[in-house]
Amino acid sequence: MKITFSPKIAVIVAAAIFLHHNATATPATVNLGTASSFAILAYSEITDAGGASTITGNVGLSPTTGASIGLTAGQVGGTIYTVAAAGPAGSVANAGLLTTATHDLGLAFTDASGRSATPLAGGDNQLGGKSLISGVYSFSAATTANLIGTLTLDAQGNPNAVWIFQAPSTLVTASHSSVVFKDGVGSACNVFWAVDSSATLGTYTTFVGNIMAYASVGLDTGATLDGSALAETAAVTLNDNTITQEDCSANGGRVPDTGSTLLLLGSGLAILLAFRQRFFSPA
Repeated sequence: MKITFSPKIAVIVAAAIFLHHNATATPATVNLGTASSFAILAYSEITDAGGASTITGNVGLSPTTGASIGLTAGQVGGTIYTVAAAGPAGSVANAGLLTTATHDLGLAFTDASGRSATPLAGGDNQLGGKSLISGVYSFSAATTANLIGTLTLDAQGNPNAVWIFQAPSTLVTASHSSVVFKDGVGSACNVFWAVDSSATLGTYTTFVGNIMAYASVGLDTGATLDGSALAETAAVTLNDNTITQEDCSANGGRVPDTGSTLLLLGSGLAILLAFRQRFFSPA
């Protein structure tokens, strides 16, 4: 019996493979909305115990007044936004912007924490020593710390790779811990930490990503954050830290780059057509 194999079917099957790859290779980014313009956004207060922290990006506090912001304009490479006139010298009162930003933060937190996730092993140090490709991961409370040592984020060559981490309890890092991108490929714009309680970065931790904590975010002495510290219902506390917010305007939450996905589609077509030639040619 002669079996025919339509090129149209080959295209459909290859397209399905292509779409499946795009759906599984990297999750959609989390849309922070207006909150994405803030390196620090807090609810109750912002403190700096050492008084020497440096922030690259905007700082905002709402609904508490700017009198509870313990940073100066000289420490912030951006704008300090308050809900009223009270606040550090040079701050800008913009209650409407802050209300929108806190609302958008809540939506982003709900999105990130509600994604289907791959659970990491429980106990202690669920993140240290691991190399994780783009995806959504969850981890439980740790005995001492969730991260001890180094967590490597492997983008597999895709600069738009996305990682989402869900912490149904707390996020705690040990002193001198770090989060790094393998071969330097990846962006802090596309790393999200949804923490149901509070996040604490241990002394001299080097951390990456947008920390969205339902309660507080605390950075111990010397900790650095490439990303943002966003506290929904409590404070952001600092102690001689550096927070650097990347310019995420060019990212746009894209999925894998065009070159790799076109290559995948072309490869799929070539394989299917070769299969047709080998097994379905007329006798």
